[in-house]
Amino acid sequence: MRATQLPDTAPRLTAGLFHPRYWPQWFGHAVLWLIVQLPYPVLMQLGAALGWLTMKILPRRVRIARTNLQLAFPEWDEETREQQIRENFANVGRAIFETGIAWFWPDRRIRKIMQVVGAEHVEQAVANKQGMLLLSAHFMTLELNARMFGLLRPGVGVYRPNTNPVLEYAQYHGRCKSNKYLVNRDDVKGMIKTLRQGEALWYAPDHDYGPHASVFVPFLGVSDAATITGTATLARVKNTVVLPCYNIRLPQGGYQLIIEPPLQNYPTGDDIADATRSNQVLEAAVRKAPAQYMWLHRRFKSRPDGTKFRYNPGEQR
Repeated sequence: MRATQLPDTAPRLTAGLFHPRYWPQWFGHAVLWLIVQLPYPVLMQLGAALGWLTMKILPRRVRIARTNLQLAFPEWDEETREQQIRENFANVGRAIFETGIAWFWPDRRIRKIMQVVGAEHVEQAVANKQGMLLLSAHFMTLELNARMFGLLRPGVGVYRPNTNPVLEYAQYHGRCKSNKYLVNRDDVKGMIKTLRQGEALWYAPDHDYGPHASVFVPFLGVSDAATITGTATLARVKNTVVLPCYNIRLPQGGYQLIIEPPLQNYPTGDDIADATRSNQVLEAAVRKAPAQYMWLHRRFKSRPDGTKFRYNPGEQR
């Protein structure tokens, strides 16, 4: 069951989406739906195998992940780092099927694999009629994060629209399986409106979006990681609480949706201090399950002016 009626701006199923040029996307969509009907343990095994195959065909992404881990965890020896890379790519494959689980499984199956820690913080915010800024990170399990939180309290997601209309339709409706609607990541006014209405807004500021509207502060082993200041901007919306919220796959199977207590004395009005604080929260989350974090993107690509680029010359795109 869908949580609420979707807004008029949500992508609609039109005749144009069935043009032959979109048949490959529909075929992939159908195959994913079919595969995720398999038992959960089988899906995780298939996902790991797919992820290891990905290592063979995407060597550039392996190099990026290796550079990220060298920078983020300088205390790791080479053996530890390589083991984490292998597990990270296994999780890349699992994430494909976890996306299908989040989009296609009925509520009853989702509830069987989820645990919730910290639901009382959401209940308190609802009782106080507060908007909730869910401070999150790009874990491989992010699709399940949204689905599971929606079963606790339907919320709103921040996302990047897909230029392919079929993929846009699939991701929008998949992510709204148990949530209300999505807001374009460039629509700051829309995010502010959502919080003012007392909704829960999922927000992940942990990617490197370039030096614009960013400050350089510590994140993991990097002392000057480009970090956007938008978290503090949204936290300043009247009657809003910031709740760290993320989802981790458990070693024995299933997932733990973790909702931490609201941040106190945040924001302070100091961009450096506020970005440092939010990074500390996300760093603590990543350290709980580093192999489940999305290391395939160039998290540390931006540097203060005049410093050396951290990645290989062929990876500067």
